[in-house]
Amino acid sequence: MKKFVNDPKQFVPEMLKGIALANPDTIKYVPEYNLIMRADAPDNNKVSIVQGSGSGHEPAHVMVVGPGMLDAACPGDVFAAPPSDYVYQTAKLVASDKGVLLLVNNYTGDRMAFEMASELAEAEGLTVKTLFINDDVAVQDSTWTVGRRGVAGNFFVIKAVGAKAAEGASLEEVAAIGEKVNSVTRTMGIALTACTPPAKGSPLFELGEDEMEVGVGIHGEPGRRRAKLVSANEIVDELLGAVVPDLPYQSGDRVALMINGLGGTPISELYLLYGIAAQKLADQGINVVKSYVGEYCTSLEMAGASLTLVKLDDEIEALLEAPASIVNRIF
Repeated sequence: MKKFVNDPKQFVPEMLKGIALANPDTIKYVPEYNLIMRADAPDNNKVSIVQGSGSGHEPAHVMVVGPGMLDAACPGDVFAAPPSDYVYQTAKLVASDKGVLLLVNNYTGDRMAFEMASELAEAEGLTVKTLFINDDVAVQDSTWTVGRRGVAGNFFVIKAVGAKAAEGASLEEVAAIGEKVNSVTRTMGIALTACTPPAKGSPLFELGEDEMEVGVGIHGEPGRRRAKLVSANEIVDELLGAVVPDLPYQSGDRVALMINGLGGTPISELYLLYGIAAQKLADQGINVVKSYVGEYCTSLEMAGASLTLVKLDDEIEALLEAPASIVNRIF
């Protein structure tokens, strides 16, 4: 696999430096703790929102820092949780009078890092809450997780808590809306190829030309099963067949539908999948009122996609529609 890379150990710091140099007026890079933060943080009139995870999932999370979204992101190496001290230092740097909400995708390493960082922050007198995101319906437990994994649905939690914080809500109120959005969000993905971490230099797993991994994790973890590649219609049926009954989503529901690319899928194919999914949901009486198509939480250059549904009410919909601005205005 050919990649633009110097020293694989410097892959993440060089990426973060590039993000900061491309957005000098809005983003600050702190190399001592490998973090990206808003240049104007902290704001004592709002709760600060922090998330971090392994790198390789861009734009999550280092590229969703900005007004109405994250105040800071603390990434680890590719597919590795950040050190707990870096998370702690990130929380300290952006801590506001209203407190800090730590968002954590539900993986064992991330949980350990953020829970320890939360304890350190509280010991120093900071007001901190932690919210775990677990939208993946593919498996109950898997490599690196305790329970369901947090995947592309984390975008909706970030957007909602970021908007609620911008309103001046309390830490308890911001955390509560995050819990609410997480509770009505479900995701599952399918991979057509593996990906290659820079430090490894070879694919994480092997898929035959006629195979797909159903329910793959964003680090390449196994899903529900390996199967023969089928048509796009059948793939959407597989994803909806897992996601829709899980909440369940029902006729009359208003939903947001996201088709998320895993890094190596052309946008044309993502829109193809979206069109199929939107029609199949309409046939079930489920009303898609908000659409998201693109790359929100990737897995390096993996070819594949995930499908996310969020059940909407007036409160969640208003928060998703609130203004936000992030790195290079991707969203």
